[in-house]
Amino acid sequence: MTKITAAMVKELRQRTGSGMMECKKALTEAGGDIEAAIEQMRKSGLAKADKKAGRTAAEGKIAIKVSDDGKRAAIVEVNSETDFVAKNEDFLAFVDKVAQRALETGAATVEELLATPIDEGGPTIEEARRELVAKLGENINIRRLMQFATDTGKLACYLHGARIGVVVEYENGSEQLGKDIAMHIAASKPVCVAEQDVPPETLEKEKEIFAAQAESSGKPAEIIEKMVEGRLRKFLKEITLLGQPFVKDPDLSVEQLLKKEGATVIRFVRFEVGEGIEKEEADFAEEVMAQVRGQ
Repeated sequence: MTKITAAMVKELRQRTGSGMMECKKALTEAGGDIEAAIEQMRKSGLAKADKKAGRTAAEGKIAIKVSDDGKRAAIVEVNSETDFVAKNEDFLAFVDKVAQRALETGAATVEELLATPIDEGGPTIEEARRELVAKLGENINIRRLMQFATDTGKLACYLHGARIGVVVEYENGSEQLGKDIAMHIAASKPVCVAEQDVPPETLEKEKEIFAAQAESSGKPAEIIEKMVEGRLRKFLKEITLLGQPFVKDPDLSVEQLLKKEGATVIRFVRFEVGEGIEKEEADFAEEVMAQVRGQ
């Protein structure tokens, strides 16, 4: 039997990023054949990844990449189970590469992106994702992406740390205006650009709630109608970009700011890590133990 040396273990660790004991075990089972050990570790790693697929991943990172000419941008959200892994160098490098490939390929869906090679001639992003799951011991998901492309307009991007990302497509106005609008969206969470963009079902639902609240006051029908109209107007100002007070100058609405600058916002997207995901409650000690068990 081939003797498993420290140098062999070191080489396998460097090539796979796995722990020392796992590398030594794989080399022993492969009779000292490093290539065979790597293949076996990949197979077992993918099996581990499949087992973790159902676990909730609500932490992670938002990444944005912009083309050199500033006319195209891609924004992605990649999730992990814990904030600990969200700060891991391998995870961060994976997210950066995924965002770059999203920009380069113009992939329209997550499924399309997952089928893309992560490097020329390399494994697909899905294969790389599963290998990373096996290595880090947590479920990792590419949850969503959005592509932006403009011929006549401009794109403004803003990242607030790793957790919030915004891309805005706008026409006219300065780069500073674009940045200010993107920062405003990050802070104020508008749902859409203008009132006409609000889904009818959203309006109807809010109208029903306001009507029920107003009716409980016991006021006459005509007063109730005015109360509902007033609350709807307030609601629309709160959820639309144009209706919101500008964060840098609350005396000015975003609509007034844009008119002043002769600019128009075409569309925007705001991603926040984990929004809409029901996160499982777990204490910190249990998270640490899960990491230990994963190793």
